[in-house]
Amino acid sequence: MDKETRTEILAELRQRHAARKRTDEDVKAARDRLTRGTDIKPEFEFELMSMFARNELSAAVTIWALAAIFSLASMFWAPWKQGCLWLILVITSKVALLELCRRFVAQARPDSDLRVWRRRFILAELFCGLVWAGFALVGMEGQGAAPAAQSAVFSSHVFIFASLIVLLAVRMTFTSTMMSLLYVGTIPMTLAVSARLLMLDEPFYYALATMAVGVHIYFVFLAKGLQQTTLQMLAFRAQKDILIAELDEEKLVSDEARKRAEAGSKAKSRFLATMSHELRTPLNAIMGFSEVMKDELFGEHTTPVYRDYSRDIYDSGRHLLQLINEILDLSRIEAGRYELAEERAHLGDIAEDCQRLLALRASGKGLQVNLNIAPDLSQVWVDVRAMRQICLNLLSNAIKFTPKGGTVTITVAPTPEGGQFLSVRDTGPGIPEDEIPKVLQAFGQGSLAHETAEGGTGLGLPIVKSLIELHDGTFDLRSELRKGTDVCVALPPKRVLATVAPLQPLGAERHRQVAPPPSSRQPRLRMPPKTTTPTPRPPRVA
Repeated sequence: MDKETRTEILAELRQRHAARKRTDEDVKAARDRLTRGTDIKPEFEFELMSMFARNELSAAVTIWALAAIFSLASMFWAPWKQGCLWLILVITSKVALLELCRRFVAQARPDSDLRVWRRRFILAELFCGLVWAGFALVGMEGQGAAPAAQSAVFSSHVFIFASLIVLLAVRMTFTSTMMSLLYVGTIPMTLAVSARLLMLDEPFYYALATMAVGVHIYFVFLAKGLQQTTLQMLAFRAQKDILIAELDEEKLVSDEARKRAEAGSKAKSRFLATMSHELRTPLNAIMGFSEVMKDELFGEHTTPVYRDYSRDIYDSGRHLLQLINEILDLSRIEAGRYELAEERAHLGDIAEDCQRLLALRASGKGLQVNLNIAPDLSQVWVDVRAMRQICLNLLSNAIKFTPKGGTVTITVAPTPEGGQFLSVRDTGPGIPEDEIPKVLQAFGQGSLAHETAEGGTGLGLPIVKSLIELHDGTFDLRSELRKGTDVCVALPPKRVLATVAPLQPLGAERHRQVAPPPSSRQPRLRMPPKTTTPTPRPPRVA
């Protein structure tokens, strides 16, 4: 099973798991709604109850003062005993509600049975609503008073209507988090005021009664909007808390992963240092002795096969040493410890040197290597060793994977942006498009290359890509199956050194006469050179 198929299967499994999880959450939410009798989540309902209780406790004195004002105002059209009795009932009901709020704040927890507390709040608020509705009954016996007192009666009804509006506004502010409390706390007052106004049997009071019902409905819709806003605020806060918790968890995981990565990096560094010393030292000895035996420096072998064995030992040791060097180079690049020794260089000269080094190997395979270097190329500021390694890796790969009789083309030219690029194109088997990411990984090789080419380590292209990125350059690999591969590395314009024009024309040097510095007030004049006659020497006296 290839990587893409495995990825698609994993993605499909994740989608199924997410869909199943969403279904389970929906079923659980529906079950909770049926159990609670409300669409509000338990944690949100607790917050809403807490907000109601805290609001009631913070505004206790205000409600008592408002009730006292209503009671004093009622004395203008009703007996004072009725106003005082109503005020006592309001204070009693309010004390009971405040005591329930204190107990809720002190005892209730998010995991408590909220249905019990909701029932208690509804009963307490209903009691308060009935007591406040009793304000509409104060002075009812004065409705049939003499015509001289009609103005006072009219004022009383207008005041009661205004009191209803004030009460609706206050209760909407406090109970908007729990709509059931708003209903039981305000509907009795609205019904009582509307009934009193309708009993007067006049069109004006009919209009006031209708207006009272309309204002009540308006405040109900307004309270629902406030509740939705509060729920959204709680939802956003819960999401923020969840996000913070996830960030903290991810931070712990990342810290743990960083510690493991640092430990692994230290272990890898120790391993590479040990491998560098413990492997390269005996390899150099093996290669040295095998080269002596291969070249028969101390005499010919009595058995010719020994010379072939020595050559195989030398070639194997050289291949292993090259692999170790490539691994060490790649590890230094990945660790950020590869330092560039930058200097002036000509990219065309580097390409010519690499072609000359691998010319014998190319001719041995019957390959034609073409070198195309654009004229008048500027020098570049690069690490010569790294650029030579880039060119050698690309050229050796092209020679390695190109069949006999093929062509390898090296091109060095400027880019349209002002930089320079080095391209190596071959007529080899090419790389399938889905295998290009694989060959750019360490030890990655294409499937077709295993069948048609020599053995390799799979580190050439990753090292080339890493080295050109250290120069802030770009790496581009284009390949078409059975039509060859084109690998291009490009240096940015800032790496190209601009050619400075000479200060004076070559071959036309000018003679300048040494003169005293000109005055700061007079301009400098360029004087033509003067011709002087040499003074003859006096004759030497014997």
